[in-house]
Amino acid sequence: MKTFKKATLLPLVMSLSLALSACSSNDSDKKADGDSGNKGDNKKVTIVYARGKDVTKGTAKMVEAFEKSHPNIDVKFREMPSDTGQQHDAYVTAFNAKSSEIDVIDMDVIWPAEFAQAGYVMPLDRFIQQDGIKLDEYNQGALAAAQFNGKQWALPKFIDAGLLYYRKDLVKDDQVPKTWDDLLKQAKELKGKGGTKFGYVMQAKQYEGLVCNAIEFVAAYGGKFIDEKGEVAVNSPETIKGLKKLVEVAKSNAVPGNVTTFTEIESDTAFIEGQTVFLRNWPYEYASANDKEKSKIAGKVGVAPLPAGDKGSAAALGGWMAGINKNTKHPKEAWEFLKFMTGAEGQKIDAIYGGHAPTITKLYDDQDVIKANPTFGNKNFQKGLEAAVPRPVAPNYPEISEIIQIHVSNAIAGKETVEQAVKAMDKEMKEKLKK
Repeated sequence: MKTFKKATLLPLVMSLSLALSACSSNDSDKKADGDSGNKGDNKKVTIVYARGKDVTKGTAKMVEAFEKSHPNIDVKFREMPSDTGQQHDAYVTAFNAKSSEIDVIDMDVIWPAEFAQAGYVMPLDRFIQQDGIKLDEYNQGALAAAQFNGKQWALPKFIDAGLLYYRKDLVKDDQVPKTWDDLLKQAKELKGKGGTKFGYVMQAKQYEGLVCNAIEFVAAYGGKFIDEKGEVAVNSPETIKGLKKLVEVAKSNAVPGNVTTFTEIESDTAFIEGQTVFLRNWPYEYASANDKEKSKIAGKVGVAPLPAGDKGSAAALGGWMAGINKNTKHPKEAWEFLKFMTGAEGQKIDAIYGGHAPTITKLYDDQDVIKANPTFGNKNFQKGLEAAVPRPVAPNYPEISEIIQIHVSNAIAGKETVEQAVKAMDKEMKEKLKK
């Protein structure tokens, strides 16, 4: 049995610069035809797969299974910085120099449009069509996050999405709030019961988490920041209504008075300490809140889709994708690995050994997956993931995110009305997207 090969973590910039001189126009011509450079022989090919540190056995088990079923391809694992921002910058440094050292990469859900426009990754449509990949088997929100300019630039590996957690000793399963109005009402009524201090906790600090919360409110009421065509669509009655509801919740006495300092860390602490009735957080919260060694509410945790607005429930999409370096010398082998990793077999292995929520929906009925992660069999958990919507797809997403953070924060603080915030976002986003 093949052993799992792991490269050491090199300094940030140097880690991806060793083979820059190996690139040539001839390599590019070969890749355009899908030629891996070893056509006509059976020589073993080694490809390099880069991702952040994996503290689980998921990646090792998945690579082992792939190599067993593809004896002509070896996969060398390149461990990248665990910090997502540093990882992003390392890729940018290498790909700007047209490095071919890495073949397959993991991408945060907010990277595909940026990497596509910059020419860092290759479109996968030709591979998908020739191998008959059934895209309808994937979570459609996760799939859409990797679509840009009418092409598919990555395939989703696993998914995160915002969910509603609640104290089962205070809220009966059949009385979980279905709408944001219901949530606010119950949060106010139940605040103080069972030793709680708050009715509801969310992430309202000026950072990426606030963008996720804002997207959930806006989408629940039918609004968007940027539409499917890549055009700014923030200035609409639906977006205004959604943001007004967010501001109403964030300024209510149901949430902590300092909720604008809350990230996921403070939110998790408040919930596991038994301080809040309801909480908005990511899938990992279920395990955290049921950890008997640290949680005061273990065994009393319920999970449900986020409350609905006029258009239903919506959850901000998180998770990771896999894409292929445009300058790879082995596009065919890179695709075979990506196809396996993001396919049913690879995702099942990662779900069992890595604990990640699959993006192929049929895996939530797989008994091996459910046995390893009972939460995945929870229908409310599944419904919450199905409500996932991607963050604005833009090649300069960090700039778009900053605009949203600033003006939503201003609206919560009362520095701007929601209408003023929306008009400002509309103007500033259009200016950024013109660049």
